[in-house]
Amino acid sequence: MKVSVRKGDTLWYLAKLFNVPLRLVIDSNRKLNPSSLQVGSEVEIPAYRTEKYTIQKGDTFYKISQRRKLALDALTIMNPNTSPSNLQIGQIINVPVRVVTPYVNPKTKYDWAAMQKNVSSLKEAYPFIRVKSIGKSVLGKSIPEIQIGNGEKKVHMNGAFHAQEWITTAVIMNFLNDYLLALTNQWMIRGLNMSPFYDGETLSIVPMVNPDGVDLVLNGPPESEYYRDFVLELNQGNTDFSRWKANIRGIDLNNQFPAKWEVEKPRKPQSPAPRDYPGERPLTEPETIAMAELTRNEDFDRVIAFHTQGEEIYWGYEGVEPPYTETIVNEFERVSGYKAVRYLDSYAGYKDWFIKEWHRPGFTVELGEGVNPLPLNQYDEIYQETLGIMLASLYM
Repeated sequence: MKVSVRKGDTLWYLAKLFNVPLRLVIDSNRKLNPSSLQVGSEVEIPAYRTEKYTIQKGDTFYKISQRRKLALDALTIMNPNTSPSNLQIGQIINVPVRVVTPYVNPKTKYDWAAMQKNVSSLKEAYPFIRVKSIGKSVLGKSIPEIQIGNGEKKVHMNGAFHAQEWITTAVIMNFLNDYLLALTNQWMIRGLNMSPFYDGETLSIVPMVNPDGVDLVLNGPPESEYYRDFVLELNQGNTDFSRWKANIRGIDLNNQFPAKWEVEKPRKPQSPAPRDYPGERPLTEPETIAMAELTRNEDFDRVIAFHTQGEEIYWGYEGVEPPYTETIVNEFERVSGYKAVRYLDSYAGYKDWFIKEWHRPGFTVELGEGVNPLPLNQYDEIYQETLGIMLASLYM
């Protein structure tokens, strides 16, 4: 929501007027000089939206503000050309409405379009978050990264490396929305105040690494005649793609990283397939290239890749993971009930590559239990289990 600066207004006053933490107002207006606001310039107020209201008989700004639990001046600043002493029945005014409900509905078939819509809505409501595209999929779909917070410690989370594991995107977006609601309304999540996390950590999220694959699983073959025919052939003519893990070119994105890739290559399919094919060499796909470049550029302190299924947390690679990783994974195990597994005879994954290159904590978390894709009737349980891990990744 935007308001126009009046003579004497400061960001401190506007934050107090709308009861929003000052640092969130400052971070929502990075192009403005907080110490020198110009009259008439527009200031973004996070966690608010504007609603039209029709004046009824007996209405005054004071009565409206009392009913809406707003400061009187909040109505005044939203209606600079309206005389509070001369309101007319039927007149339309602007009323600020605090955002207290989520935009994300995770209990649905959460495809790329749903994610993009939610990212856009969250960016509009919470302009202090930073959104950028880290690249595009084979079919040209943007792969967004969302960052929140100002801390030196950088924590990265990602989901949907595998197409049939799209529920991980819903879980991550659900957490992002809950974090933003708690931060702006000064609520707690499991007894934790989110403000110290915002100040102490920078959280990076890539909710959907494999948008083409997710859309294939949920919506069927793409419009492109070439890729439609291609995926149908790989799927043996079956129009049910629910078991598909790969990207649209039949390459398994989590077998694409240079961490003993040469070990994985001979024991995987040797040509494009619905799952497991690692490609002709590491990092051939635009999706994995985008993730590798993001990781190199951002220099994360730890990463978590969410997958399904198995209720396990993989955390080691060749003994080069730092000793304190075990302390972190023990907390993940405690808050989720999942089993920590240090080593697995499987390589070339994103987590493996991160540990190999940076010798920092990396985790692959297998959410839920059953057969992929996991059914939405498991969602609430999965989210509550995962919520503890996501919070612990920030406070550990």
